[in-house]
Amino acid sequence: MRARLNNRSAVPDQQARRLGVALVCTALSAAVIGSVGAPLITAVATGMHVSLDAAQWTLTVTLFTGAIAGPVLGRLGSGPYRRATILATLALVTLGGALTVLPLPFEALLIGRGLQGLGVAVVALLMSVARTHLPPERSASTIAALSVASTVGIGVGYPVISLLNQLAGLRAAYWLGFVLSAAALVIAWRALPVEAPGPRPRIDVIGALLLGAGTLGVLLVIAEPALWADPLAGTGVLAAAAVILAAWVTIELRAAAPLVNLRLLGQGPVFRANLAMLIAGIGMYLLFSLLTRYVQTPEDAHYGFALPGVAAGAALIPFSLLGFVAGKIMPGLADRIAQRWTYAISVAAVIAAAALFAAATGSLVAVLTAMAILGFGVGGVSAVMPKLVLVDVPHAETASVLSINQIVRSIGFSMGSALAGFLLAAATPTETLLPALDGYIFAALWALPPLAASALIVAGKQRTNRPAPTASTS
Repeated sequence: MRARLNNRSAVPDQQARRLGVALVCTALSAAVIGSVGAPLITAVATGMHVSLDAAQWTLTVTLFTGAIAGPVLGRLGSGPYRRATILATLALVTLGGALTVLPLPFEALLIGRGLQGLGVAVVALLMSVARTHLPPERSASTIAALSVASTVGIGVGYPVISLLNQLAGLRAAYWLGFVLSAAALVIAWRALPVEAPGPRPRIDVIGALLLGAGTLGVLLVIAEPALWADPLAGTGVLAAAAVILAAWVTIELRAAAPLVNLRLLGQGPVFRANLAMLIAGIGMYLLFSLLTRYVQTPEDAHYGFALPGVAAGAALIPFSLLGFVAGKIMPGLADRIAQRWTYAISVAAVIAAAALFAAATGSLVAVLTAMAILGFGVGGVSAVMPKLVLVDVPHAETASVLSINQIVRSIGFSMGSALAGFLLAAATPTETLLPALDGYIFAALWALPPLAASALIVAGKQRTNRPAPTASTS
């Protein structure tokens, strides 16, 4: 039955529990949908007769649309239209899923994957629902679970999608994303509470266009290796993105109803949390990229384990299981020993995973253990980050602030992935296809400086959370 209660004190415990479960299931579905592209890149290239670079865009385009749409959806979802915004977004994700399963040209598949990327952006809105409509303790644990959903979704999605592709083909694998998106839409329609009446949110259209163009430019330079081959082109795109983002900042600071409250983002705790997320994202995804690539290294390299697609996907199950465990225990630990120390423990787990991998590359058990420890660290960082980034943030700005944090995380992950590719390419001898083993070890050690810097940033002086204004109806 659709919930119609609009404040925490009026939400019965059983109803709050159902709402929390529904929010997490919706976010988990979005995370699995977002991960659909990664195991299918080669299958798209061979099955649809396109280049690997073109097929890579079936993954990259979801990152782009999620990052660009995030702030707009965050602003739309900051008032009485939050439920409608979430449902409309999930309907577009479902439409995207339909385009991926129909026997249409490659261009239609790209459009579908772009629409599916909107599911990543909707997670911030789900967090704002939890913060507004759930009791404080359940709200904190639900937000942490929503943040960790992306980690769990990878481990669930990769092996299942790889197996479906192997058994039934490319379109059958994409069917999983379509079914999950339709299920998420139904769950959200039945569970999301109706919002209290309020003023219609104003969208800074110019600000949205500038932020979208600037973010696209930054992500394009990071994610498109072809631009690196031409320094002039890469520098030009990056310079144009910087100019656009500078113009966006100027307009946002002067706007009466800005897309993003930059003055709020500039506050010490919020700024430090986003900076830490950016830097930690580089280190975490650098190591994740190395591990997933290493276990699939062919036997010709005389290192690695030559795991086929399904087995390589199954290797991510420990990553997700430990990420889920971290999402369960870290919020409570943060309440007992302080958020910054919980964050430091999570980062230390990622550092330990990098060290274990570098020291024991010849043991499959050790590498899988490193993958599991990495999952615990990533899950811990994801679980505590909303607590860090929402310090002193009013309820009305929850979705907007979390949307920016999602962009920061996406950019950090993209930079980590790009750095992994660059370091391994640099370690690949001339006229060979595979990097030297030392290249993997050296690249893993590169993850340590950004991770340590991230922990130091968060370990700085932090203010404790103060209750957000209760007058807000968002």
